[in-house]
Amino acid sequence: MPLLQIAEPGMSTAPHQHRLAAGIDLGTTNSLVATVQSGSAETLADEHGEHLLPSAVRYAGDGSVQVGRKVRESAAEHAANTLLSVKRLMGRGFDDIHQLIGHATHQFVATTDGLPAFVTAAGPRTAVEASSEILKALRRRAETALAGELQGVVVTVPAYFDDAQRQATKDAAQIAGLTVLRLLNEPTAAAVAYGLDSGEEGIFAVYDLGGGTFDISVLRLARGVFEVLATGGDSALGGDDIDHALALHLAAAVGPTPTLDSRTLRTLLQLACHVKECLSSQLSVTVNVLGKGDVKVTRQQLKSLAEPFIKRTIQACRHCIRDADIQLADIREIVLVGGSTRMPAVREAVATFFAREGLTSIDPDKVVAIGAAIQANVLIGNKSENDLLLLDVIPLSLGLETMGGIVEKVVARNTTIPIVQAQEFTTFVDGQTAMSIHVVQGERELVQDCRSLAKFELHGIPAMVAGAARIRVSFQVDADGLLSVSAQETHTGVQASVQVRPSYGLSETSIREMLEASMHHAQDDMQARLLREQQVDAERALVALRAAMRADGEMLSSAERDTLHKAMQALEQAAAGTDAAVIKSANAELDRKSADFAGRRMDRSIAEALVGQSLDQI
Repeated sequence: MPLLQIAEPGMSTAPHQHRLAAGIDLGTTNSLVATVQSGSAETLADEHGEHLLPSAVRYAGDGSVQVGRKVRESAAEHAANTLLSVKRLMGRGFDDIHQLIGHATHQFVATTDGLPAFVTAAGPRTAVEASSEILKALRRRAETALAGELQGVVVTVPAYFDDAQRQATKDAAQIAGLTVLRLLNEPTAAAVAYGLDSGEEGIFAVYDLGGGTFDISVLRLARGVFEVLATGGDSALGGDDIDHALALHLAAAVGPTPTLDSRTLRTLLQLACHVKECLSSQLSVTVNVLGKGDVKVTRQQLKSLAEPFIKRTIQACRHCIRDADIQLADIREIVLVGGSTRMPAVREAVATFFAREGLTSIDPDKVVAIGAAIQANVLIGNKSENDLLLLDVIPLSLGLETMGGIVEKVVARNTTIPIVQAQEFTTFVDGQTAMSIHVVQGERELVQDCRSLAKFELHGIPAMVAGAARIRVSFQVDADGLLSVSAQETHTGVQASVQVRPSYGLSETSIREMLEASMHHAQDDMQARLLREQQVDAERALVALRAAMRADGEMLSSAERDTLHKAMQALEQAAAGTDAAVIKSANAELDRKSADFAGRRMDRSIAEALVGQSLDQI
């Protein structure tokens, strides 16, 4: 009897066919690509044996593009056309440029979408376009090494990237001709690499300080499940900032600070990077600065320059541990990720705060790409998904604007993703047939203190009395951290939706300020929310009573009408004030004085409904 070969839906019918997948660490300073071969995840080297691809892109006037080490080494000679640290501009708006250190060497123009574009010899180029060139180079390296076409990749992003920054990363990968299986948070990728490598279980912290971003994540690893308990960080903080501070120190050491044109600044930054790397293994180093003299820099001097930036990372660690609702003693190990963690000052600060040395058994530069490769191998179908489960979280709460400018949070920060969460809302006025839905992001209680993500409208709501309609609003955050929102009127099924794709993201300063403000102003925010809720209730009561008096005013005597008018005026005056208790009291008084009128109206409605009905029918 012939045997029928069976395959899972979507899987290859060839049982031994290995699908080609890779993990990509798209970094600020360096990028890597890794894959799983013979059961082991390894980074792939270029034809010169180099694993790290400097994230440097040069555009020439003839339209050619170069990527890599040679571009970075000659950046000072071609400063205007060489793009470095473009990751910092991913998903950012034109107005955010002045907040980003390290891009003063370029001129920018705004695109029609409000994105900043570098002015180059080849024309304006955005950070997304530049990143796509880096990804193309990594794709070619992988396809050459694997002798085939990549069928899917996992691309890593900082855990603190917001929706716009993640979407920009995904767009860059698609422009590069890559099929994105998933966007994976960098700390989670590092945890995957260490978790599967060591087989350990428990609570881990991942401290990731790269060239341009910093992430801290607290994860629980158990039985192949990687659950992110909390995440924090700064997507505009990294080794680049230390380089910049050291470059200014070197310039000042040889006399009056020179005019920092693009070429001079690039030269100083390259020299500063060299000095920083040397001081990781030496106590001092002497370099010639701009041909004006030799300068000796000690490890202690570098530590002093880097201290403000390192303190910011430790502060983020403290907040993240508090959000995870754990104690420092609960943390089993600290995983160090990113080239900047090679600095002795960084390792000392981490060891002091966590009271233990960080793990560095896997190269800090390679660990993220290795973890991404392991996840890509699972998602492409080469390994059972049951062997690995990743549970990431969102960094900021998501919600909707309700009446009075109040935020109703639907998905709380640090909620595990992917997730679909829904909540029902209703109409405010009689006969309302459309609803404007405003999606916001943040931790404050009022819309004015949060960030607007998107607006859309739901039409076709049946005309009903206020509060009768049922509008179900669903928030869907996928595994990449990207958001979609839909609204449906449950009686008719009419619906509308929006995929949230803002043209640029939150600056890290804004994210940090939003979180800090939510804590500092928690009491004030609750009082403000309570006031607005009472004002909304007062407005609703006044609108409803006025409509009732117009419809059935003949049921009231002159004295009753005067009494209600006085109570309504008292409520209007109270609602114009700032005392929620007074408004609540005036609203209760109006409700008490109008109760008899409401009862008579209800009796009439029931009587009218029963006209012509028999007891049996009732």
